[in-house]
Amino acid sequence: MSSHDQIAALHFELPPVPAPIGTFRNVLQVGNILYVSGQGPLDRNGVLYKGKVGRDVSVEAAYEHARLTGLNILSVLSAHLGDLARVKQFVKLQGFVNATDDFADHPRVINGCSDLLVEVFGGRGIHARTSIGVASLPNNITVEIEAIVEIFSEGKSHG
Repeated sequence: MSSHDQIAALHFELPPVPAPIGTFRNVLQVGNILYVSGQGPLDRNGVLYKGKVGRDVSVEAAYEHARLTGLNILSVLSAHLGDLARVKQFVKLQGFVNATDDFADHPRVINGCSDLLVEVFGGRGIHARTSIGVASLPNNITVEIEAIVEIFSEGKSHG
């Protein structure tokens, strides 16, 4: 089953590629490595999920926001590559949680994105990861996640 078929089987749809909110690219390719800039929980209707996890937003809701952020990462990758089958493996995620000072469940939140990647890509979705809490994020979003991805050379892919 292709990655796009797997996304559909999970009852997800890739959102439109979000526009960068500053002077940067959504993705930069260096050889066979892609660096995906931090993405946030923006849904296909343009709703951006905001708030402080541990005060305004529950761990369960923030987990879903991280899943949505993962879909935005996949949208960026799909637009850049044309075919998600070119993803060889996810190398690393760095996840930021807009959290209260005493919040300690950052890994549970960022698992939303990690779990999605494994559901879509199987073993190719397993990655190294950092998940940290921060005092604030742009536009007061709940989570921001960036990714490093290795791809197959042009013309090669994983079916």
